[in-house]
Parts: sequence; structure tokens; C-alpha cells
Amino acid sequence: MEPERIRIKTDTIKVQQLLKWAGVAQTGGQAKEMIERGEVSVNGERELHRGRQLLPGDSVQLADGREFILVGWGEE
Repeated sequence: MEPERIRIKTDTIKVQQLLKWAGVAQTGGQAKEMIERGEVSVNGERELHRGRQLLPGDSVQLADGREFILVGWGEE
């Protein structure tokens, strides 16, 4: 499965916010639960901190196989 590119308008975004922005989680609480269950990895490493700041170029992988690549607003 090809990674989905997620364009962010800010310099950083928290992993919990990204899950909501990408439509993976309906609420912040749902995103928090996904992270606490170990269903989210950042750049290939399991992420257990919902406040982790992500930057353009970071890769977020989900337990169901979906992957997202962050892209800055002015980048291709």
C-alpha cells in the first residue's frame, strides 16, 4: 500500500492531532487510545506519547498497515 501524503500548514503537528486530521480517529480520545494500545509508529518506532511533535518528512504507520508521510504546505 502506497503511503498517503498529509500536508500540514504548521511547522509541527502532534501525533494525536495528525490522527484526527487524517481521519483515522474521530476524537482526541480515540486517538489517545490508539497510541496507548501501541497501534501507532513514527519513523518505524512504536510511539506511546500523544504529544510527540511531528515534522514534515516524518512517517506515521498504523497497526492496520496504513502509512502517512507528512509534507510541509509549500512542498511537493
